Amino acid sequence: MNPDQIFIYSDGACSGNPGPGGWGSIVASTKTVQELSGFDPKTTNNRMELMAALKALEVVFVKLKTQEIKSVIVFTDSVYVIRGITQWIFGWKNRGWKTAENQEVSNQDLWIQLDEIVQLIKKSKEDIKIKWSYVRGHTGVLGNERCDTLAVAESKQDYTDLYVGPTKDYFFDITEMPETEEIPDPKKRSNEPKKPAW
Repeated sequence: MNPDQIFIYSDGACSGNPGPGGWGSIVASTKTVQELSGFDPKTTNNRMELMAALKALEVVFVKLKTQEIKSVIVFTDSVYVIRGITQWIFGWKNRGWKTAENQEVSNQDLWIQLDEIVQLIKKSKEDIKIKWSYVRGHTGVLGNERCDTLAVAESKQDYTDLYVGPTKDYFFDITEMPETEEIPDPKKRSNEPKKPAW
């Protein structure tokens, strides 16, 4: 990790799908680490994955006012989030938030918010790069595992201490680049989810 770089880890969890859910995020630089988490009594896994990324990027936007940031890397195990924000969203917006099948985009409210925060970050600093990287869940990627722990705890409404403090005192070396993978090929032929994700 470079001094002008931010690493984000994000994950969501849901019991029942729909059911009670939680999300967890980590926003890390070479100097500080901030953990975030939240609960929703009736939600889906996809909504929690979106919320985790959204809330972390909101923190980055605030940091831009006081910190020199040139790149942000978001590590997530959600193919839905990565494909949505890097591929599907452009077609959705062009069609007035409709899918290729002319259906309302699922989780439209959160997609709009995620798109807005991404655009705000890019407008506030024109040369900033935001990269979305896939990490496979439950494979020992420590940042992802920690976010999963936070998300699951929230979904069960178990209190978990959130770390906010110096990077050097964090539970593990979060400045190390994790092993990332290519996004898995979609199981369906369509490049968009056909069934509503809500």
